[in-house]
Amino acid sequence: MSKKQERISTELLLGNILEGIRKVKGKEIVNIDLEGLENRICSYFVICHGDSNTHVNAIADSVDRELKEKAGLSTLHAEGHGNAQWVLMDYGPVVVHVFQKEYRDFYRLEELWADGKTERLE
Repeated sequence: MSKKQERISTELLLGNILEGIRKVKGKEIVNIDLEGLENRICSYFVICHGDSNTHVNAIADSVDRELKEKAGLSTLHAEGHGNAQWVLMDYGPVVVHVFQKEYRDFYRLEELWADGKTERLE
């Protein structure tokens, strides 16, 4: 994790991610707080979906743009842009998952991480 990413608060990071999702109308936004769980890979998952591969990529690009413009941050790792069925973006303490609806329904991350504190946002 870069020094800049260590300094930015997780709350600010989450706020910028959510703003990026909302700007392009990401659907059924969920924030899962994983901080109280053992063996977690991050502190928060943010999950949403889009209507098509174009919409999924637009959501992911909007999140990335929002963090670059507002906080000067880039993803530590991203994958899935090619087929845009499930784009994962790692920002250190927050991992963003942007799905197409059918893949979100299939993988059901909200159920897999049900021990976390789930907050549905809209």
